[in-house]
Amino acid sequence: MNHAKTPLNRLFEARLATGEASWFSLPGGAALFEAGEVADHIYLLHTGRLGAFRPDQTHEPQFLGVIRPGEPAGEMSVISGAPHSGHLVALRDSEVYALPREDFLLACEADPALLTEVARLMIQRSRQATSKTSPGEPSVYGFLPVGTALPLRPMIEQMAAEIIRLGYSVAVIGKEGERASREWFSTQERDHDFVLCFAEADEGRWQRLVSGQVDRLFRVGRGDSPPPEDGRLSPTDPLGSRNLVDLILVHEPETERPVGSEAWMLSTGAGRLFHLRRDHDGDLQRIVRGLTGQSVGLVLSGGGARAYAHVGVIKALRERGIPIDFVGGVSMGAVIAAGLAMGWNDTELDTRIQQAFVRSSPLDDIAFPMLAMTRGRKVAKLLLNHFSDTQFADLWLPFFCVSSNLTTGAYHVHRRGLLRDALRASISLPGILPPATLGNDVLVDGAVLKNFPVDVMRASQLGPIIGVDVSRGRSITASDIIRPASMLKWILTGQWRKGPPIVSVLMRAATVSSGRDILAARDASDVLVTPDVGGVEIRDWTSYGPAVEAGHAAMIAALDKLTLPVMDLRRRPSRAVTPAQD
Repeated sequence: MNHAKTPLNRLFEARLATGEASWFSLPGGAALFEAGEVADHIYLLHTGRLGAFRPDQTHEPQFLGVIRPGEPAGEMSVISGAPHSGHLVALRDSEVYALPREDFLLACEADPALLTEVARLMIQRSRQATSKTSPGEPSVYGFLPVGTALPLRPMIEQMAAEIIRLGYSVAVIGKEGERASREWFSTQERDHDFVLCFAEADEGRWQRLVSGQVDRLFRVGRGDSPPPEDGRLSPTDPLGSRNLVDLILVHEPETERPVGSEAWMLSTGAGRLFHLRRDHDGDLQRIVRGLTGQSVGLVLSGGGARAYAHVGVIKALRERGIPIDFVGGVSMGAVIAAGLAMGWNDTELDTRIQQAFVRSSPLDDIAFPMLAMTRGRKVAKLLLNHFSDTQFADLWLPFFCVSSNLTTGAYHVHRRGLLRDALRASISLPGILPPATLGNDVLVDGAVLKNFPVDVMRASQLGPIIGVDVSRGRSITASDIIRPASMLKWILTGQWRKGPPIVSVLMRAATVSSGRDILAARDASDVLVTPDVGGVEIRDWTSYGPAVEAGHAAMIAALDKLTLPVMDLRRRPSRAVTPAQD
């Protein structure tokens, strides 16, 4: 599209000539406006790039997308008369035109074509907020070395080849772009689906230029070397201040597990971490899927023993060759998702879950109920046995889990620190397991406040999300809470290992999602899976087989209903024009 010929662009050109519109420079990192501010101007981006963010009280503001040259900003609030609903920030040095709201509304009254254009744009952006694709997604990525030097060009060229294989066009720009004009860069962005800019270790000036030309930046370091004392970019760097800097750690092919990655996160201040083993196509393809919006996220709900169904879901996805790139979960779903992030294959996942939960109930260390019905020592021991001292940053896949903070009254998203401590908090059902603590805060099972955190996953990745909810099966009935007729028989038959009937009441009460939460999760999920686990009692830790089968069957059925591959559910259109469209 030639933006200069649209009614909106013609309006700004005319008003700039008469002095009614103004021009100003917006430095990278500066806010054009903040959420809640009065919308007294409509803006048009002339050069540079703006990032839109939605505020969130419980975790990092959600990155919504970018605004490119020739596109307006703030039009919805100007038309509606409402305050701005989000933040708009310059991702690089930008030039912006501004027109007062009153002048703009008068122009709309005089020119119906102008109002039609703005209305069409508003409708388009509103639909994009919930649609499967968005043209506002990042398309220009930068790669800069950090720490011990390693050549970047071979890796970037491999990424470019993979992007082309996925059906997109890509431009790779190295130091040869150092003396190029801003217009040349704009042409590369306009003519290609993706642009990959990179600078080597000895290209200091070009490194600074790269960090100011991209929508999102990746720092690349060697996983077998220590991080620099301070690997951050400039404190005023707009990408770093908006959590748009990620880290790639490169490992040797034989690396069994990353070690010391948390120190790299602290040094660089990166928002996300990706591990890349040399000559490991799967790791490279995972990063490329993240760049192109085709990465697959998997979110697993809590649900006691019913969460065994998640094991069947994972098996079905692997059978169908569906990649899993990001994982997250709550309570028992978090434990299984963490195993996936550890890199456990089907056999290891199956064996470890059965060892930890099926062969010996995790809730049979009954205690005098001062804080809970169990001591929690058995759960702590099994988490130590299976997850050791692994840090979040040393997981092969990006992973999060959720707990409920009773001190603040909000849910808490765990992404950093010791994995087993976070899992211990996420599965601490009130009244059953003693709560965990984080400083002075008291943490309990994430299911209490957010049992199906698909929206948390959506805030951290652009690709399709598979959400698996096992909390929507048959609830407990009167037969589940009958007092044992004989306490002796209850003990001798081993039924006591499930815990008394009150356990079912507490577990079910903690995992009941509100109608609003279910609707929100459905909206954020691209594939919603609800295994039929009504026949599995929530505290029956021996019902492994039926639950796994239910999860497997539900996932296969959901995949069979799709008309597109999972990775293509949010596929953005390519700029390439096919002969049939000429």
